[in-house]
Amino acid sequence: MEKLNNKLSNYEKNNLETSLLIALEEALKNENFNNLVSKLNMTKEQLCKYTSTLEESAIEFSHCQSCKGLANCQNKVTGYAYLPKKNNNKLEFNYKACKYQNKIINQNKFLNNVYLFEIPKVIKEAKMKDIYTNDKNRFEVIKWIKEFIKRYEADQHIKGLYLYGSFGSGKTYLISALFNELAKKNIKSAIVFWPEYLNKLKNSFNGDKDEFKNLLEKIKRSPLLLIDDIGAENVTPWSRDEVLSPILQYRMEEMLPTFFTSNLDKQNLEIHFSSSKNGVEEVKARRIMERINQLTEKIDLISGNLRK
Repeated sequence: MEKLNNKLSNYEKNNLETSLLIALEEALKNENFNNLVSKLNMTKEQLCKYTSTLEESAIEFSHCQSCKGLANCQNKVTGYAYLPKKNNNKLEFNYKACKYQNKIINQNKFLNNVYLFEIPKVIKEAKMKDIYTNDKNRFEVIKWIKEFIKRYEADQHIKGLYLYGSFGSGKTYLISALFNELAKKNIKSAIVFWPEYLNKLKNSFNGDKDEFKNLLEKIKRSPLLLIDDIGAENVTPWSRDEVLSPILQYRMEEMLPTFFTSNLDKQNLEIHFSSSKNGVEEVKARRIMERINQLTEKIDLISGNLRK
């Protein structure tokens, strides 16, 4: 009985292998399939286990041969083809970027030099060439930014900017465009939306101490830093004295350019920092402002709302 079962098992195995080879032979009649598998340098016995997946790859492979650009991509994932790779006489299938996608990836590599926390995509991709210039109220800050780029190349220990302005005037976009321009020269920076950053920091403080330390150190030591929307957070002695103050003190001592955007001018920001659950704390607020003044120059940007 055991011998009979072995014979049946061998018969089924041989029958399956034959069926797989037949399916492969049929697939090889397709020119694109043939071109794809010929590059793999594998036997038919090795290839026949992957016929159906190879057929899927061959379709995407053929699309790439005649593709004129990403706008015309016919593959399941735009800019990528699902292709095989030989590994110890077995095949692995992965998505591989096409030449058009690789061009974009290489063009945008500099974006990896900018650390972002709770910052929208449009800000992440800000470009100097796309800055809105039809409003004369923006001329002063645009001129300052262009001069900063030149000055920073010569001296990396210069003052940043306190950019006060109306809601939606493009303050964050302008600084992000500056950082992205310098990122092309491999200069690292960080942009953090201050209210959400404090919430994240507080949650990590009560949980993962390593995460808390990493979050704090990353922005404290960043060569360039933008604290976005300062003054929009709820002030607590902890956020002001245990988080913001040490960050500013370190950056002041190391002369690291630091930027701020705010809907509050400096006078109102000082009032903001002086108020807490403990009452009015003018001295501590004044110390924060002294550090900000040491770190920055100031420009007002009262402009139209570009978010409309």
